[in-house]
Amino acid sequence: MHKSFKMSSMGELNFFLGLQVKRQTDGIFISQSKYVQDILDKYGLKDSKPASTPMETHKQITADLEGEDVDVHLYRSMIGSLMYLTASRPDIMFPVCVCARFQVKPKQSHLQAVKRIFRYLRGQPRLGLWYPYESSFDLIAYSDSDLGGANMDINSTSGGCQLLGARLVLWIQNQMLEYGVTFLHTSIFIDNSSAISIVNNPVKHSKTKHIEIRYHFIRDCNEKKLIQVAKVHTDNQFADLFTKAFDVGRFTFLVSSVGMINSE
Repeated sequence: MHKSFKMSSMGELNFFLGLQVKRQTDGIFISQSKYVQDILDKYGLKDSKPASTPMETHKQITADLEGEDVDVHLYRSMIGSLMYLTASRPDIMFPVCVCARFQVKPKQSHLQAVKRIFRYLRGQPRLGLWYPYESSFDLIAYSDSDLGGANMDINSTSGGCQLLGARLVLWIQNQMLEYGVTFLHTSIFIDNSSAISIVNNPVKHSKTKHIEIRYHFIRDCNEKKLIQVAKVHTDNQFADLFTKAFDVGRFTFLVSSVGMINSE
């Protein structure tokens, strides 16, 4: 990197843009526990009752048109604070995105849903991403879609995660090319047999004509051998974390599966 960039050493990295970086003998732990405490204090929730999950499973968040209005500036500020936290907390990504849909005219019920996310953070302030040194160097991905799960417009909610060994990362095929590392046939695990059939079948039948061209991008990648889609059992679909709410047992399993641990 010194050949391409002008750089200077300022010692070991411990803190960067709100991210805490802790190096250990077997890996690197990235968290935002200090930031969590700061926003809990900012919104007067540092002494709130902890919640076991960031979102209720038995109560859907709706438009609630008849509900009581709340301070829109406060609501947007809380959403913005949580959005920044998702850099190291994928466990709150789905509920934060759901609550963000109501920023135009938030109601009391929406504010209570946001506060539940904060109450969850109150109970799990030190969760973060764990990047072990000893891990495989295989790039795999999980993709999931909750068909018709959005109760307002009956649209689907899609989500996914990519892992390099046991490390949760962004989609990095192109970026890794700059380092001379080529990933081909990257496995994408999904639990929908119909979607796999559409990707693997090069013939466009009448039943798939309604699918817009941009949705066939994944098929093109499959034909170019950049990826390969594979069936995974629903129980092991880690991308579920980003598409729906779960009870504490399933939620805890998914959180640990995407490489999140508690620093304590």
